[in-house]
Amino acid sequence: MNNINKAYFAGGCFWCTEAIFSRLKGVIEVFPGYAGGGVVNPKYKQVCLGITGHAEAIEIIFNKDIITYDTLLEVFFSTHDPTTLNQQGNDKGTQYRSAVFCLDDSEIQFVNNYIINLLNDNIVTEVKMLDRFYNAEIEHKEYYDQNSNQPYCSAVIGPKIKKLMENNKEFLK
Repeated sequence: MNNINKAYFAGGCFWCTEAIFSRLKGVIEVFPGYAGGGVVNPKYKQVCLGITGHAEAIEIIFNKDIITYDTLLEVFFSTHDPTTLNQQGNDKGTQYRSAVFCLDDSEIQFVNNYIINLLNDNIVTEVKMLDRFYNAEIEHKEYYDQNSNQPYCSAVIGPKIKKLMENNKEFLK
């Protein structure tokens, strides 16, 4: 099991990011949840109100022999806008911020170097140590796959999935 790792990203709505990363080869499981805030056991409604400090985030469980952390970062930065502070599209608030939550200091350094190599001074992605990840309520798990015809899903998530499929074919299951 030494080849199984975890990554924690926040790239706006967790319905979007879960749908994207669950389609990648080597990704075993993706859990929507909350990270980066100060309230213990936050609930969706609290996070949506922006009162907990959490970002909608995902926990990615992946096989590093099949997909690398570097590839996960590549997909992360290419499927959301890391240059808008506390916003992704029409979703506004700190809960929709761009963030990478790291497991140790070497991962923080790796992510910071990755961002420097993107050569984009406009990136506002927060890079910090993961304090704690809280799983979201069960109704958020696989939300897009169960509700793809819902207006938000078809208008916002559908185009992101299409972009992923067009630009990252080599990484898809």
